[in-house]
Amino acid sequence: MTASLAHYESFLLKNVSTISTLESSLRTLTWLLPGRFKDAELASEALSASLNMMSMYHDTLLARMVQSDPKYRPLIPFSLHTRFTRAWADKNSRYKSAARLLETIRFTELFIEMGLRRKVSAKNRYRGIIILEIIKAILRLMLLRITRRPVISPPIPERDIDPTTLPPSTESSPTLASSSLPSSLPDTPEHLKNNRIPLPQHSTTAIPPPPRSDVSIQEYLLPKALTTTSVKPPLSLVRSFSSPQEWISEVIYILRPLVYATMLFSDRKSNRPLITVLAMEFVSRSLRRNVPPSASLERSEYAKRDRDILWYLFRGTIWESYTRPKIASLAENLSTTPIVGLFGTLIQDWIPLIDEYHYYTAP
Repeated sequence: MTASLAHYESFLLKNVSTISTLESSLRTLTWLLPGRFKDAELASEALSASLNMMSMYHDTLLARMVQSDPKYRPLIPFSLHTRFTRAWADKNSRYKSAARLLETIRFTELFIEMGLRRKVSAKNRYRGIIILEIIKAILRLMLLRITRRPVISPPIPERDIDPTTLPPSTESSPTLASSSLPSSLPDTPEHLKNNRIPLPQHSTTAIPPPPRSDVSIQEYLLPKALTTTSVKPPLSLVRSFSSPQEWISEVIYILRPLVYATMLFSDRKSNRPLITVLAMEFVSRSLRRNVPPSASLERSEYAKRDRDILWYLFRGTIWESYTRPKIASLAENLSTTPIVGLFGTLIQDWIPLIDEYHYYTAP
């Protein structure tokens, strides 16, 4: 087993660009599968969960390879998110374990719900959802307690390594050996070499000088200048909480999904669950601290949370009474138009999934 794993890791490191392209293509396929055949959504989500888990494993291997090579210098510096999350994962093993477990649950929660829907009653399905939300809330509270900072999403580093900049591997891949190109071209034979003196360049064949750019030197150098976040230590990219108000804001935000799932378990017909969670959303937003412009990572996290408020259009009574009729009408109109009708059919296949499954649009 260990030898097989070592061979696979060697194959991955030699063909990381090809594997990344394959992962992207398969992810696109998961969006097209639902509605194609019976239980297509289950097959689509199983493929999506497997790809996400495999990508997390691949990211771990690539990060390990980059860290073990002192000569590696990325062409593009690592993102602030990658620097911050990787620094915490390297510093604290509990952070690393909790973050990876949290992402594993996030990758597989919809697949678990689909399995529960086919095997148990609706009440037991929601009990399973509540158990998952309890585990996720505990893990997020652990990350909050360890870092004493807002929980960045996702809590693990994302892949921002350019495969073309990775150092070449010294081992050969048996799978791609026959199709790989030689490392250098053969020397030109002596009888084909041109040993004559080159002709002077004619004015008509001379390469014209490059056009003069109107961009000033300052405008050229400004994007390349280091900012304050570029030289900050990774752990200082987000300030720690300094007041009870900031702690309360983050705890309320973390508990939203659990409160929503618990209220849906006892009352799925009224709009009380949706109103309660929306109120928690805006209370958390009003209590959170004002972030200075220099705190780019924290500002981007809060901006992402603000954008996620739009997902409430696909939840509860807002979805049933407002969003769903409009999307269904749009999909019906598109389905009668050539070519564009494919998108209308795709939307019609996804509408029942939003009706049936909690985790398609869960907070």
